[in-house]
Amino acid sequence: MLAITKASVWKRVFAFLLDFILLTIVATGGALLVSAITGYTEKTQQLQEYYTEYEENFDVKFSITKDEYDALSEQDKAKYDIAYQALIDDQKVIKLFNLIITLTIMVTSFGILIAVILTEFVIPLIFKNGQTVGKKVFGLCLCTPDAVKVSSLSLFIRTILGKFTLEIMIPVLVIIMIYFNTIGILGPIILALILIVQAVIFFARGRNQILHDIMANTIVVDMASTRIFDTNEEMIEYVKEKAAEQAAKEIY
Repeated sequence: MLAITKASVWKRVFAFLLDFILLTIVATGGALLVSAITGYTEKTQQLQEYYTEYEENFDVKFSITKDEYDALSEQDKAKYDIAYQALIDDQKVIKLFNLIITLTIMVTSFGILIAVILTEFVIPLIFKNGQTVGKKVFGLCLCTPDAVKVSSLSLFIRTILGKFTLEIMIPVLVIIMIYFNTIGILGPIILALILIVQAVIFFARGRNQILHDIMANTIVVDMASTRIFDTNEEMIEYVKEKAAEQAAKEIY
């Protein structure tokens, strides 16, 4: 009875890319703002000064790869190990290093949160029907599987709990841990599993949904060819009318 036209994969991809570009721009601006407030740049410079001091005192270079370390002579390896041990035994350095990890997570999280709220929640509320800039450009919108308009609560669940918390911040935190070398091989495995789970959900359910859509009970549809109802009651009345019309045709 309900004519729902699911959005094509390519339209969703292009809409996603446009939204991703906008989100990245806003997130970068938000991160720079939080960074300035917390003094993040000054603290990273201070940590680099500690590194430089130990490198000069022990005549070593910390910023080398594992292959470069393996290529060192036994004497140079011993010198590097002594310098590195002295560095990590310095409580001022360790305290500052841990603070920078915390600030990195804070700056990144708040920057992304600001961007997600603006581009994925506020703008869709303004455009109506859950449309981001990307969806607006490519003629897509959100609705429930019954073609009912998405509520503000569903949009919040989709955006904050689904996209931000699960789909963005978990991978971002893993990437930060990989960058600071605190998670090892487990990091890439987690990222790969997240991609696999999303791909399985998208192709297996038949509605082109991913995790945030399932959480909010939403689907992305082609707006021009889908009738979206304001309420469940309006949708039910429409279905009843169509059923009555069909029954009348069958009688005659």
